[in-house]
Amino acid sequence: MARSLAVKAPSQARRASPSPSPQPHGSGAKSKKAAKRKVDYTSEGVEDNDVFLLPVSDYQVMILVTIAAAAVRLFRIYQPTSVVFDEVHFGGFASKYIKGRFFMDVHPPLAKLMITLFGWLAGFNGDFDFKEIGKDYLEPGVPYVAMRLFPAICGILLAPTMFLTLKAAGCRTSSAALGAGLIIFENGLLTQARLILLDSPLMIGTAFTALAFTSFSNQQELGPSKAFQPSWWFWLLMTGLGLGITLSIKWVGLFTIAWVGCLTLVQLWVLLGDYQNVSVRLFAKHFMARTFSLIVIPMAFYMAMFGIHFLCLVNPGEGDGFMSSEFQSTLNSKAMQDVPADVLMGSRVTIRHVNTQGGYLHSHPLMYPTGSKQQQITLYPHKDDNNMWLLENQTQPLDIHGQPINGTNAWYNLPELPYINDGAILRLYHLNTFRRLHSHDVRPPVTEADWQNEVSAYGYEGFDGDANDFFRVEIVKKQSKSGIARERLRTIDTKFRLVHVMTGCVLFSHKVKLPDWASEQQEVTCARGGTLPNSVWYVEQNEHPSLGETAEKVNYANPGFFGKFWELQKVMWKTNAGLVESHAWDSRPEAWPILRRGINFWGKNHTQIYLIGNPLVWWSASAAVVIYAIFKGIAVLRWQRSCGDYASPTFKRFDYEIGTSVLGWALHYFPFYLMQRQLFLHHYFPALYFAIMAFCQVFDFVTARVPGIGLKEHPIINRAGATIFLALSVAVFWLFAPLAYGNPWTKAECNRVKLFSTWDWDCNTFLDSYDAYSSLPISVAAVPTPEQSQAPHIPPVQEEAGQQAQVPLGGAQPEEPEQPGISGAPLPAGHQVLSREERIEYRDQHGNLLNEEQVEALKGKVEFKTRYETRTRLVDADGNEIPPPEGGWPGEEVVAPPHPDVQGAHGHVSVRYSS
Repeated sequence: MARSLAVKAPSQARRASPSPSPQPHGSGAKSKKAAKRKVDYTSEGVEDNDVFLLPVSDYQVMILVTIAAAAVRLFRIYQPTSVVFDEVHFGGFASKYIKGRFFMDVHPPLAKLMITLFGWLAGFNGDFDFKEIGKDYLEPGVPYVAMRLFPAICGILLAPTMFLTLKAAGCRTSSAALGAGLIIFENGLLTQARLILLDSPLMIGTAFTALAFTSFSNQQELGPSKAFQPSWWFWLLMTGLGLGITLSIKWVGLFTIAWVGCLTLVQLWVLLGDYQNVSVRLFAKHFMARTFSLIVIPMAFYMAMFGIHFLCLVNPGEGDGFMSSEFQSTLNSKAMQDVPADVLMGSRVTIRHVNTQGGYLHSHPLMYPTGSKQQQITLYPHKDDNNMWLLENQTQPLDIHGQPINGTNAWYNLPELPYINDGAILRLYHLNTFRRLHSHDVRPPVTEADWQNEVSAYGYEGFDGDANDFFRVEIVKKQSKSGIARERLRTIDTKFRLVHVMTGCVLFSHKVKLPDWASEQQEVTCARGGTLPNSVWYVEQNEHPSLGETAEKVNYANPGFFGKFWELQKVMWKTNAGLVESHAWDSRPEAWPILRRGINFWGKNHTQIYLIGNPLVWWSASAAVVIYAIFKGIAVLRWQRSCGDYASPTFKRFDYEIGTSVLGWALHYFPFYLMQRQLFLHHYFPALYFAIMAFCQVFDFVTARVPGIGLKEHPIINRAGATIFLALSVAVFWLFAPLAYGNPWTKAECNRVKLFSTWDWDCNTFLDSYDAYSSLPISVAAVPTPEQSQAPHIPPVQEEAGQQAQVPLGGAQPEEPEQPGISGAPLPAGHQVLSREERIEYRDQHGNLLNEEQVEALKGKVEFKTRYETRTRLVDADGNEIPPPEGGWPGEEVVAPPHPDVQGAHGHVSVRYSS
C-alpha cells in the first residue's frame, strides 16, 4: 500500500510549518482536507479507476480488442483434424465424464467439466477415446471444434481482461491496449487456446482474479469513504470467486492465492496502523470480510466442483484402482453386500493389500519362468475367482474320536466356532488351483534383493503341504478398529500381517509390475524387514457355512462427500509428486523467461505445431522484471540514506503498482524451482501474464506519468510508442504463426527464424516451397487429416518420416491400473472349456511310465517330485476329437516344475498331473 510517509515524521512537519495566521475560509478547508488525507489510510496519487465508469471510448477499444482476439484465436481452429498432444488426456476425460466412468487426474475438474459440457452440447456421446496423437476426428464425427471452442473463448477473453486490469491499475488507454495486443499476438498463448487443453482456462481464471483484486485494491486505497460500499464488496467477492475458479482448474491457483494473500496482509497491516480511523471493531470487520471472501468462497467453490465431479463419475473406471476400498464401494457395481464379521478357520476369503491401491492377493495357473518356477502369486486390482483363498489351521481338526478330519470341508461342522486369534498359525489354500501359499529362500523373479524371498503357490489336491506353507497372523492394532477386531481376525476391521513361520519374512507387495508373462500384475514377495505400510492386509470377502444370516455382518463405511473429497486430494497430491520421470520435451524454470526451448505438439503432412512464445513479448516482459528489480535495489539503498524519494507520490505509485505485478510474477515462477516433477514451458504462462502487466505499467509510467523527463507532456509519445511496439510484436508473431496454426511453411522461412539450436523444431519437416503443398494428396492448408491414425499409444514415441516425435505430457495423466481381463492360462483361440479332467501319472527320471506296483515298491526309497502339465483335447460339435497340430495346441505347456526346497538323495520320481 503506497501510504504517505509524512505521518511518520511529525517533528519535521512541525518544524517546517509556519506560524499560525488567519487564512481565508477556502484555504482553511483545503488545509483540513489535506490534513485528513495524511492521517487516514488513503494512498496518495490514487484515482478512482472503477472499470464500470470508464469513458465510452475505452469500451469501444475493448470491443475492438475482443474482436481482434477472436479473429486470431478462431482462425482455422478446425486444424489439425486429428488428436494433438495432451488432447489425448483431456479429450479422453470428456469421454469418461459422459460415460460416467471414474478416472484419476492430478488436476481439479472445472476446466475438464466445461470441455465436456461444450462437447456434450455439440452431440458428443463419449464413444471416441482420444487414445493416441494423430487419431482422426472426422471419420467418427467427433465435435472436436466445439470442444476446442471453450479454451478458445477463454483465450479470447484474456485480451479484454488484460485491458481492464491495466485500466484498473491506472494505465492510459494506449498502454492498456498495448497489453491486450501483446496477449493477442503471443504465440504460446495462441497455441494453447486452440486445443483441448487446460492452460487457456487457467489463464483466464488467473487474469480474472488479477482484474478483480486490482479493482478491489483501487477501491481500498481510496480510503474509508469507499470501504464496504457496493463496488468495494463486489470486487472483493469477485476476487474470491476468481480464486475458486483458478484453483478448480489447476493447483497453480495456489500461487494466485499466495499473491492475493500477501497483498491482503499488506492492506490489513496498513489498516492496523491507522489507529485514529480504524477501531478494533472496524478492523475485525475488515478481517472477517476478507476471511469470508478470500477463504470461504474459494474453498466452497472448489469443493462444489468436486461435488459435480462425483455426481458425474458414478461408474467404475480406469482410475478407481487409485482409490481406497471404501471409496470404490460408492461406485455403481462396486458396492459390496454385507459380509460376516468374524473370520474363521475354513472361511473362504479374499485378502486385499492396504497400501498399493488395495489389490487382491491372487494366483492363477501360470508359472514363474525363473526361480522356483512354481505357480505365480500376484496382486490383482479387480474382483476375480482366482482371488479366493481357504483359511486352514496348521493341523486338521479332530473328530469326537480324536481322529483328524481331512478335506477342505473339515472346518464346517465343528461344535465351536474356530476363531482366528492374534498369533494364530494358518495356511492359505487357493481354491481354484488346489495349491497353498508358499515361500522359501529363493529370490523373486523381478526384485532380486537378498531381503526378499519368492512367494509362490505349491501343492496339489489332497497334498498336505509342508512347513513352508505356514504363516502367522500378526494383527496391527494401531490400524485395526478398536475392540474385538484387535484380538481376532475380523472382516474389513482387522489389519494384519502374515509372517512366514520358517523364514520370518512378511508377505509384502509394492509398486513393481511383473513382465508380460504375469500380465503385468503387481509383484508379491516375502520381505525381511519390509516397510509396515506395504506388508499390511485385510479380509474383504468372507464366507463360512457356520456363519448364517443371523451372524454379525460388516461392510465398508460410507466415506461421504468429505471423506471422498479428502482422499482424492491426497491421491492427487501423491500422484502429482510422483511424476518425476524425464520427458522428451520437459524444461526447467531457469529456461522459461528467456524462451530457451518449446514443446513439440504435433506433426503430419509436412506441417507442425510447436509451442513457442513470441520472443519479443517474452524478452520484453522479462526485461521489465529486471528493470524493476534494479529500481527496487537502488530505491532501498537511497531510502536507507534518507534521500527522500518516497516523498514523491509518483515514485511510490511506481514502486507499489509495478511491485504488485512483479510479486505476482515471482510467486507464479519461483515455486517451480522447488519441484522435482516434470515441468514444461506452459507452466510459465501465469507468470508471463504478470510480467506483461509489469512491462505495460513500466511503459505507461515512463511515457505518461513520470514528470520531468519531457514525455508526460506529449501524450502522442505514449500512443506512438504503443503502436510501434505492438506493430513489431505482430510482425514477430506472424513469422512464427505457422507453428501455432499448423500451417504450411517452407524450410527457408523456418531456418530464418530459428535463432537458437535449443529451438528444436525440425525445419526439414517442411517442404521447399508453398507450391509443393498443392501437389500433396491432401490439402494440408484446408484439411490436413490423415487417412487413419498412425500414432502408437504412449509411452512409445510417435515418429513419422522427416518429423519429430510428439508424446503427451506424462505430467498430465498418471499411470492407470491394468484393466480386468482373463485371469489364468490362455485358451486356444475361438474355444471354450467344456470340462476339465485330471489324472496322476508316475514316471521315473527317464520319463518311463510306472505302474501301481512299481510305485508301491519305490515308496520310502526315492523322493517324489511333482510336475503339472496341461494337455488340451478339442472335440467338434459331434464329439469327435480333433487332432492337435504339430507342436501341440497354443498355450499347451508344462506349467509346474519340481519343488526347489528339497533335493532327492536316492533319485527321484515325477508325479505328473494332467488336466
